[in-house]
Amino acid sequence: MMRKHSSPPSPSFPTSSSSSSSSSSSFFTQSWTYDVFLSYRGEDTRKTFIDHLYTALDRQGIHTFIDDELPRGEEISPALLNAIEESKISVIVFSENYASSSWCLDELVKILEYKKSKQQLVMPIFYKVDPSDVRNQRSSFGDALVDHEHKFKDDMEKVLEWRRALTEAANLSGLHFKEGGYIISNNYCMT
Repeated sequence: MMRKHSSPPSPSFPTSSSSSSSSSSSFFTQSWTYDVFLSYRGEDTRKTFIDHLYTALDRQGIHTFIDDELPRGEEISPALLNAIEESKISVIVFSENYASSSWCLDELVKILEYKKSKQQLVMPIFYKVDPSDVRNQRSSFGDALVDHEHKFKDDMEKVLEWRRALTEAANLSGLHFKEGGYIISNNYCMT
């Protein structure tokens, strides 16, 4: 079952009186169904971090899409694609097993596509993982991509697309959650 905040979507922000590009202006004038789309690996974070994050957003009246128990398959469902497209902000929670899910990686690719085409905001959270491991596909991220290369040996372009998406997302400024707290990080400077 999908949990969605039950109040109506928050109103669009007014456009700035200063001159701005039409693409950034369309972000503020577009009607969004959700304020936030949460992308995460359920087995790592659903009962802990994600539940707390969702509850905090909900208490603030932030209309958030969270896929609790959509049926899993090889491809993202149209409902999930629509939720990504109709969200003002996507929050990607990178956790230890995020990259082991082809579903999560397909979500990530779509999120970054909509970041470009619809000027959506994207914020990564690195939950108990090093941003450089995501960026460079090391550690559990590297292991997962090697597994995907074996599974998708006839579609290596898909794996390359996932690798590019991980690198791109890890280069965005975001939050790095470590045991006992978090630090705000500008990941461009990290190696």
